[in-house]
Amino acid sequence: MERIFYNSASRIRYNVRLDLFEGPIDLLLHLIRKNRVDIYDIPIASITEQYLEYIKVMKELNLDLAGEYLLMAATLIHIKSKMLVPLENVDDESPGDEPEDPRAELVRKLLDYQRYKEVSAYFSECDMMSRDVFPSGSNEVAHLKSEFESTGIIDVSLFHLIEALQSVIKKSKEKIIHEVTAERLSIRDKLAELTERLKNDSMFLFTALFEETATKPVIIITFLALLELMKLKMAKVVQTERFGPIRVVSLLS
Repeated sequence: MERIFYNSASRIRYNVRLDLFEGPIDLLLHLIRKNRVDIYDIPIASITEQYLEYIKVMKELNLDLAGEYLLMAATLIHIKSKMLVPLENVDDESPGDEPEDPRAELVRKLLDYQRYKEVSAYFSECDMMSRDVFPSGSNEVAHLKSEFESTGIIDVSLFHLIEALQSVIKKSKEKIIHEVTAERLSIRDKLAELTERLKNDSMFLFTALFEETATKPVIIITFLALLELMKLKMAKVVQTERFGPIRVVSLLS
């Protein structure tokens, strides 16, 4: 008989404050970069659809969605509706005047925020230049540290993590069985388990957090525990290249 954890995803009641990680503008910039589109010519219909899909996933994870996320969703839907309406009465405009693109204000906000992020990232990198990020130990960590020093550390955003999580869930093989052994798994238990692992393993792949037979509730609980450890600055997730493998790095001394 296969043993599974008897917890439906909807029963997980553990909130991680999302604003400690990213904001709605971060999500929009992430989608723009992911789709490789011109920030001055955003395909608003496609981006809105993807944005709402992320909102759906984050709600499923019981992440504490700030009101700004829902406000941005409403803004995107409003812009989308305005762009679907054909321009009329153009002749009534003053000569040489053109109606402003409904996306213009959003683009201005994105550009301002992007500049702020770039400056913030620059000073953050300067602050980390003389700081040991990885604990000494295994040859693998030493090798990766050298690789990071030559290529630069790429911090993984929450939205990259959500994409990685979706991939893990899709690959999970949950079998429908008649007999089920109920086994409770709490966030506290998973936090203790991951903390012990971080003490023993300086670094490991994000996908190594999840067993192949893990059920969706267990995957979600593990993911939320990882977010909590990141918030507590006990762990961080990084890449050596864009869209490369995501690694979990221990920050425990």
